[in-house]
Amino acid sequence: MRIFRFIAFRLGIALVTLFGVSIIVFMAVHFVPGSYEDVILGPFGTPETRAIVRAKYGLDRPAVEQYLHWLAATARGDFGTSLTTGQPVAAEIIRRAPATIQLAVMATLLAIAVGVPMGIASGVTSTSQFGRTAGRLVGALGASVPVFVLGTIFVFMFSIWSLGLTVGGYVPLFEDPLTNMRAMTLPVVTLSVFGMALIQRTTRDSVLSVTSETHVTAAVARGERPPDIIRSHVLRNASIPIVTVTTVYFAYLLGGAIIVEQMFSVPGVAVYVVQSVRNRDYLAVQAGVLLAATVFVTINILADIVYALIDPRIGGKRSQS
Repeated sequence: MRIFRFIAFRLGIALVTLFGVSIIVFMAVHFVPGSYEDVILGPFGTPETRAIVRAKYGLDRPAVEQYLHWLAATARGDFGTSLTTGQPVAAEIIRRAPATIQLAVMATLLAIAVGVPMGIASGVTSTSQFGRTAGRLVGALGASVPVFVLGTIFVFMFSIWSLGLTVGGYVPLFEDPLTNMRAMTLPVVTLSVFGMALIQRTTRDSVLSVTSETHVTAAVARGERPPDIIRSHVLRNASIPIVTVTTVYFAYLLGGAIIVEQMFSVPGVAVYVVQSVRNRDYLAVQAGVLLAATVFVTINILADIVYALIDPRIGGKRSQS
């Protein structure tokens, strides 16, 4: 029962958070300098034509009325129609979501596959000078190289020497898996380098903290094998910080890795939202940002549930707070 109370508590906080996000997003979008009629009519639009455009799309109604109408429609799953393309916003997002999801999932899995083993290795070998130096060097390099710098290097190198990979040329995964992987490898690697460093450093620090505890020392004294000690005594207790940074990193990628999507011509949701901002396509921007917030909140709820399963004391403490 405690875990169910904890989940209900987190869902309540999530709903309040999303309601606040919807208000902020709506206000921010409508306070952006310029308007939709400025975009489609340009500087030569007359007051009459501007009024016609605003009336056609309901932009002449009071802001509160527009917000309540949009919120009610969004609650029904209707994100409205794009002012720019005339297509349903939901359809546009669904069409572009697979590219963003694939990019985020692959980058996160690669970051975990590299970062966690490196963090464990640098944590358990921290008594050696080589282990300390290697762990810090990898973490510092990965965290300090900006995504746009690494992406620019990759674009330059692989535009001259293909090496079997392509810059751009995205096709859906299930349409042509080989071509898709050739186009997605570079953006995935570009995004995952920072994640590798983040997860590696977090894993290393967490492992160092756990290995100094008495139950690990007792396991060593009992003569347990090092792999068994790491698996049974270290990883479980060190996993909560790793889960935290991994979920935040994954949510960040799903929320929009705009630089990488732009550089490698990945037709994802982030590119769509940025284009919509330029076109003052209010409904598309509101839907995209609210969707990103929903994904972020949902992933954090799932992470909290994982915390509670790993350590039941967490669920009890948070549900009582």
